[in-house]
Amino acid sequence: MPQSKKTKSLERSLTLRSFSSRHIGLEETAKVEMLNSLGYSDFESFIKDIIPKDILDYSPLQLEEEISEEEALDRLKQIASKNKIYRSFIGQGYYNTFTPKVILRNVFENPGWYTSYTPYQPEISQGRLEALINFQTMVSDLTGLDISNASLLDEATAAAEAMTLAKKVSKSKSENFFVDEQCFPQTIKVIQTRAKPLNIRIITGPSDSCIKKDYFGAIFQYPNSEGFINNFSNEINSSKKKGSIIIMATDLLAMCLIKPPGELGADIAIGSSQRFGVPMGYGGPHAAFISVKEEYRRFLPGRLVGASFDQHGKVAYRLALQTREQHIRRERATSNICTAQALLAIMAGFYAVYHGPEGLKVISQEINNKTSRLAHTLKESGYNIKSDNFFDTIAIKTEEQTDSLLAKASEKKINLRKLNKDNIGISLDETVDEKSLQDILSIFSVKEIKKIKPNSSIQNDLLRTSKFLQHPVFNLYHSETEMLRYIKRLYEKDIALDRAMIPLGSCTMKLNATSEMLPVSWPEFSSIHPFAPNDQVKGYKKLIKELENQLAIITGYSKISLQPNAGSQGEYAGLLAIDAYHKDRGDHERNVCLIPMSAHGTNPASAQMVGMKVVAVECDKEGNIDLNDLKNKVEQHSQNLSSMMITYPSTHGVFESNVKEVCNLVHNQGGLIYIDGANLNAMVGLCYPGKLGGDVSHLNLHKTFCIPHGGGGPGVGPIGVVDRLTKYLPGGHLEDTLVGSVSATKWGSASILPISWMYIRMMGSSGLKKATESAILNANYVAYRLKNHYKVLYKGDNGLVAHECIIDVRNLKENSGIDVEDIAKRLIDYGFHAPTISWPVAGTLMIEPTESESKAELDRFCEAMIQIKEEINRIESGDLDREDNMLKNAPHSAEQVSADNWEHCYSRSEAAYPVEGLRNNKYWCPVSRVDNVYGDRNLVCTCPSMNEFN
Repeated sequence: MPQSKKTKSLERSLTLRSFSSRHIGLEETAKVEMLNSLGYSDFESFIKDIIPKDILDYSPLQLEEEISEEEALDRLKQIASKNKIYRSFIGQGYYNTFTPKVILRNVFENPGWYTSYTPYQPEISQGRLEALINFQTMVSDLTGLDISNASLLDEATAAAEAMTLAKKVSKSKSENFFVDEQCFPQTIKVIQTRAKPLNIRIITGPSDSCIKKDYFGAIFQYPNSEGFINNFSNEINSSKKKGSIIIMATDLLAMCLIKPPGELGADIAIGSSQRFGVPMGYGGPHAAFISVKEEYRRFLPGRLVGASFDQHGKVAYRLALQTREQHIRRERATSNICTAQALLAIMAGFYAVYHGPEGLKVISQEINNKTSRLAHTLKESGYNIKSDNFFDTIAIKTEEQTDSLLAKASEKKINLRKLNKDNIGISLDETVDEKSLQDILSIFSVKEIKKIKPNSSIQNDLLRTSKFLQHPVFNLYHSETEMLRYIKRLYEKDIALDRAMIPLGSCTMKLNATSEMLPVSWPEFSSIHPFAPNDQVKGYKKLIKELENQLAIITGYSKISLQPNAGSQGEYAGLLAIDAYHKDRGDHERNVCLIPMSAHGTNPASAQMVGMKVVAVECDKEGNIDLNDLKNKVEQHSQNLSSMMITYPSTHGVFESNVKEVCNLVHNQGGLIYIDGANLNAMVGLCYPGKLGGDVSHLNLHKTFCIPHGGGGPGVGPIGVVDRLTKYLPGGHLEDTLVGSVSATKWGSASILPISWMYIRMMGSSGLKKATESAILNANYVAYRLKNHYKVLYKGDNGLVAHECIIDVRNLKENSGIDVEDIAKRLIDYGFHAPTISWPVAGTLMIEPTESESKAELDRFCEAMIQIKEEINRIESGDLDREDNMLKNAPHSAEQVSADNWEHCYSRSEAAYPVEGLRNNKYWCPVSRVDNVYGDRNLVCTCPSMNEFN
């Protein structure tokens, strides 16, 4: 019996209200039209022609079906309510902070900031680049060193990066690295993990014991883990004479009052900017920093923002030294870092801009004064304070009272730090008021805080006298009105997902839904200290367990670790697991890692960091792994074969039909398979890396599972493993595990995990599969629409691609002079971020539309690409000059188009409005094409002088 109109209307209403219909950009009629254009009548036959039949699994995911946004938020609120918000004075690198509301609302909760991509295309990234150079300037000024990068993942991994940097530049022949025993415990643990496969010997002890031996480098905590501010002059002078590199782990707020590392003779400074307005969030994400002396600038890991000029002489920012990430060195890399914590660095930079040098100094002085009053009162009451020289942290000798005092604190919903059985630590922060002080004192049975004259607990020889943050940007925007306008001015310079499609291949720039983002700001998630007792974090533990189970089902693996806080960290953790597995079995000779030539640079960099020998495997002319070469390499290295790293679908955007054979060849010789999860968005609900032969994969939650890219971070890169590798997952800093820790906290960037939990719950089993199907359909539709204008470089066995396609434009250069960069810059005039250019093949564009885009937006992009090809045809025919044309001069700024001296052979209208639709919705880039060569030759990585803007 046919359904009634009323029933159909109700079903349509429910469909339209479902989250999956909001997330997936294609309406049902558009899907049918697009499938028909490709020669298919249904998704099932379409997908069967793309995914090899021996791995395709069309059975439903064993997950719950989707629930509404409102129901998901309600369920998550119930989980969050299981967390207990205590006032935490634990410290250890994590502090309560006030996020200025103007930053909270207009940056942290603003999709214009959190959905933007890494600023590889500088002309459409001037806002976030300026915000990041503010961060770099802030760090350089406060640490007293010459140059800082645009952030690292967390303080502990920044310390590990600093250690490997020191190893590279040190003149010492020693293999020893000294670690001050008063460094934060989590930092020591991550350093030990990083050092082990590199055969670096870690020597830990009292700071002055470093004088007795030779080390290639040494790291000191300043102020230290118990709060003491040590003058390390003797240690530094002695170490320098032996050729050691000095690293100081420090606190940016403390630097407002104490002499910075650069003035003490340190070569490198590291730390976290968390307390500059970024919530604790149970451990992250937070922007770490690293700053160095000028002579080490080319060895800095990660990204570095520099100033240059555009082609008309206007100041313009860009990523300096042409992709600074060290992973580009592949197996010669000392770091695999290819990401950062851009959004959090931007917030921290804005915090410094908003408060300015005087405001930061006032905050620091208030913290120090309150700490001094607390210490003085406790001493007057008979307690023994271990040091008189401190900034915000004191250690109290409590001996047999330790546990009872901690229990009393817990009764008052206060967390103090148990240093050991005889000592308690207390760290104050900017949120501490008089009531907080009195509540702390009441734990120690002290009724009234002593009134003392404001005085510093910092010894005179370590008081800061040098100025900092003198650039106008830190002194202009202290009212909320001016700050709001400054943030808005920067935001409007950029293209993010809130403005247009970002079709970046391998980067999966999809919808980051508002309902997914809302919980990140909930105090039940944002206000939790990462080392809070377990009974206070039952909500987090439930969330984490549920997300781990969901991801295990989606991937086909036995167990998931959420600790890695970036894809690079996930690669590293996965390879550590493989290496530990072999060594635990006594196979110490298994150190060869096979990697296809098409692999991302992080793959060989990660293998090198784990101490593996990288052996490249050739690809055939279709971009697939060359099976004959693989067979030869597997047999040649059979006794030493540790693993093979593959990306699936392949780096070229194709489901290789022989993937199971590849896995079997490696498994038969005792090796394990690592599958890079960068392209998992083409697999969810249709095939499973843990079932097709993978032993371990990292998953980019900031790609497939909707955590936003934030201008180049945050990210989460958890790993999934098969049964035999479960005991080799990373552990927390208080655990003794076979692998150790790869991030500062056990759950990495825990506060953004609710985003992925929400996405999976709201999409449900069928919604996740529909998303994958739609992502694949969108990519094939783009390839279909462009095939008569550009060459689609790689296709699968049936002439189809996976979730991305590669457009080859190398043939255009000879007849037109136009190269891939010209096309990328011209797309800006059409209002688009360019696709990924020149990777994995030079002279190509890799396009990934994702499932979030509508057919209208796909058509708008395709029409832009087709119109650009018409412009190239005009150059080839001689209708346009080979040098003076709209592609060579792209992008065109409003200032350029409106200038009086327009002297080009094409019109202003052709430059600015190549298609009619732009007249109603035009993005104007703030600068014209940026001069990369000048920027590299004249490196300026702090805020340029205001004279440069005149």
